[in-house]
Amino acid sequence: MSKHFSIGGVEYSTDGLSEEGRELVQQVKFTQLKLIELSNQQALMSKAKNAYIADLKMEILQGRTGLDLGDLLTDD
Repeated sequence: MSKHFSIGGVEYSTDGLSEEGRELVQQVKFTQLKLIELSNQQALMSKAKNAYIADLKMEILQGRTGLDLGDLLTDD
């Protein structure tokens, strides 16, 4: 069963590759998956950072005004 991979939009078969070539294909695939994973982690960390900044702004505003905006926005 032949396996295929693509580089730059061109599809290639692993049939003509040596064992080292097949290992390199696996390393490229692993690297691509790792880059996607790291990109997802970066998006998650950016979202968390923005949430912390928003909370910090609320904390600063509360310190300046003495008014807890969180209490105004809850249904309690």
